[in-house]
Amino acid sequence: MPLVTLTVRKPKTTAFKTTVLNAVHTALVKSGVPSTDRFQRVLELDVDDFRFDDTYPDVQGARDHDFVLIEILFSVGRSVKVKKAILATIMEELQAAQFDPENVMVAFKETAWENWSFAGGRIIHAG
Repeated sequence: MPLVTLTVRKPKTTAFKTTVLNAVHTALVKSGVPSTDRFQRVLELDVDDFRFDDTYPDVQGARDHDFVLIEILFSVGRSVKVKKAILATIMEELQAAQFDPENVMVAFKETAWENWSFAGGRIIHAG
């Protein structure tokens, strides 16, 4: 169950946020996540509360006010191959929507199954 967090600077339109979240969801579904498995949140922060370097690291050009930080938290076990495929799909989807891929940073975070309680205080897949 991936948990997706999108962090952006204010103000962003609903269309902007939806485009990014849909690109991520499409990539996750393509990688094998069920389409009903959608847990997303958006943190929309003031300039003073979301600070980032325009060029570091590995940016070809410079980030601008539309910079997007995407964090994908899921259970341990995704291979680098799967992560690269997810990244490729996100970038393809966003480029098709006229987003600059240099303005997109993705952080994969992993946790063990015993660190999730999806509902009711139950920890599934843990004895």
